[in-house]
Amino acid sequence: MAYGVVAITQIGLLLLLGLLVVRMYRLSRHEFAEPQGLTSFTNRDCLPPSGKRPRSPAKPPATIALDRADLCSKLHILAGLQERDCQLKGLALAEAPPAVRAYATAWLYGASCSLCPKPARHTDGLIAIVAGIASRKTGMRQSEAMQTIATLTSSNILLACYRAGLDGAKFWEDHHHVTASSSLYEAVTSNAFI
Repeated sequence: MAYGVVAITQIGLLLLLGLLVVRMYRLSRHEFAEPQGLTSFTNRDCLPPSGKRPRSPAKPPATIALDRADLCSKLHILAGLQERDCQLKGLALAEAPPAVRAYATAWLYGASCSLCPKPARHTDGLIAIVAGIASRKTGMRQSEAMQTIATLTSSNILLACYRAGLDGAKFWEDHHHVTASSSLYEAVTSNAFI
């Protein structure tokens, strides 16, 4: 009886392994055929409203891939450092009012725009990454974070936090620390009554 169960389990595992190999082969063939999805940005996404491509020399469309893993790791490190800085100065983002969380989300979105290639900025994939990280760091729901990013230009305070995030991440990437004037704590406290 026990040998039968072991044999059936082994056969099942071999079938799953075979299915895994087939799926990996198909995915690798599909990936090399034409990159699509949230992780790529091509020039054809910038077509004029008429849908016709303007005449240009025969060149293949440039594809600039958003390296999600690299960007996520950089954002987690930067957000973790800034969250720690806020905690040391007495500001707990997870317990802060909704407006402060929105300011932190705008700062993080600015930082992400600074850390990714220019053609990948302001894409749905980038917004989803930022919303996920903002949700973890501030306790804000992802839908609220996405709404904050979508309405970024409606508030001067959100734009100021966004700009501080741009400057802070740019400096951090070169010098491995964020200046006090561009830090998340400074952006939030200078724009909110805490």
